[in-house]
Formats: sequence, structure tokens, C-alpha cells
Amino acid sequence: MSMQRIADWDDAYSNIAHIPGGEDFIPRWEDDAAAFRKQVICDLDVAYGSGDREKYDLFHPSGPSKGLLFFVHGGYWLRFDKSLWSHFATGALAKDYHVCMPSYPLCPDVEIGDILVSARSALEQCASQVSGPIYLCGHSAGGQIVTMLTCTNHGPVTSVAERIERTVSIAGVHDLRPLLNTELNERLKLTPQKATQWSPALSQPAENADVVCWVGIDERPEFIRQNQLLSNIWIGLGSVTSCVEEAGRHHFDVIDGLRDPHSPLIRAIFKD
Repeated sequence: MSMQRIADWDDAYSNIAHIPGGEDFIPRWEDDAAAFRKQVICDLDVAYGSGDREKYDLFHPSGPSKGLLFFVHGGYWLRFDKSLWSHFATGALAKDYHVCMPSYPLCPDVEIGDILVSARSALEQCASQVSGPIYLCGHSAGGQIVTMLTCTNHGPVTSVAERIERTVSIAGVHDLRPLLNTELNERLKLTPQKATQWSPALSQPAENADVVCWVGIDERPEFIRQNQLLSNIWIGLGSVTSCVEEAGRHHFDVIDGLRDPHSPLIRAIFKD
């Protein structure tokens, strides 16, 4: 029998300290994203709400559109915005999908539940601009957001929900209760009740939900466990789920596949 217990919850959910050169990723993404926006057709800073951060960027494919990829960034609901991730639209654009990347208000100015409301508003507005099937994708905290948008009590209006073909959570946090034990919670301000309410793994997926849980095998053990958790629970609630652990990937490069239209990640998103 193997018995385990986590003694340091902050370390368990710390990524950058365990990735060689981890501090270099964000500046590189910022430069790559800025260069990418100059090369493609896009509508920037489209307001979807009254808040300063309630804006999204919409990237247009060069050919006739096949539908919409709605990508939500991570950052533990505390940091970053849409401007760092633009170049990760490359793969979907090459396959002739529109890509929407929203910013959203951050904790502690708002609560995680408020972020879900903002993300839903962004999705509904963008869906009114782009026809066809919708694919949801989120990284880290963004994985929690898009899977909550796939739940019965937090999803978009029926006309939009019916267009969602698949949700892909990349290194998502699907049970928020462990975060109650971290220093992050000084700013997240979760309570046991809120952590339960906003945990996808503890929520009811929409009927016919199709969800891929994707993680790098070199991620922190908690992210691998969180990935397995959602797939395991939701399949028992009637969803179509799969759990992928990609070899040679950690928390920051696990999204690199979004830049390659032929990558396993892009094929998984669009059911190729």
C-alpha cells in the first residue's frame, strides 16, 4: 500500500519554480503575440461588457470560416490578459476557424464566480458574430472557466450551448477546494462553499457534454490528478470524456500544440 499526503500546498500548485527557464516564457509570449497580431486580420479590444477588462480579440481566418474557437487564458484568476496569447491562435486559423480570446476581470477585484459571468457574456456576444460550431478551450484557470461554461448552471444561453461541439481543458484546475490551503487564497477569497460551487468536478455537465482533459506528463502531480479527476467524474455523469497526458510537456509548453494545425492537440479540439 502506498500512502500519500501533501504537506506543502503552495509548492503543489507552483509551476514556474519547477520549470527550467520558466520565468522566460511570459516575456517571450508577449513578443510573439504582438508580432502575430501584425500579421493577421483581427478585431482588437471588442467590448463585451462595461468593465475595463471586458474585451476580447477576434481573429479571422483567411478562408471561409468553419466555426469558432473560444480560448480562455490562465493565470490563477489573478494575472495576465488576452494580449499574451494571440499567437496561439495560429493552428485554428490555419484550419479556417475564427478564434476569440477574451480578457476578464481578475481577483481580488472580483470573485471567480464573477469571472464566469464575464466569460459567458464574451462567449455569447462572439457567438452572435460568428456562425457555425463552437469549440471551447482553456489553459490552467482557463480550463476551469471553459469547463464551468459546459455545466448546466453556468453555461451560455441555449442557442449558444447547442452549438458547442467540444470543450478542451488544458492543465485545468477542476476542483478548487485544495486552493483553500494555499497562499493564493488570500487573493482568491474562496470559502469552502464557493470552492465547491465553482468546481467543475463537483458540478453537473450539460447533457451531451464532450470534454477532453489534456495535461503534460511533466506537470506538477496535482495538475495531472486534477486532469484525471474531471474526466473520471464526468464520464460517470454521462459525458463523453477523454484524458490525455502528453509526453515531454510541462505547464507552460503544453499549449504549444495550439500553434500547429497538425498537432495532436489541434486534432483533438476539432475532432480530426
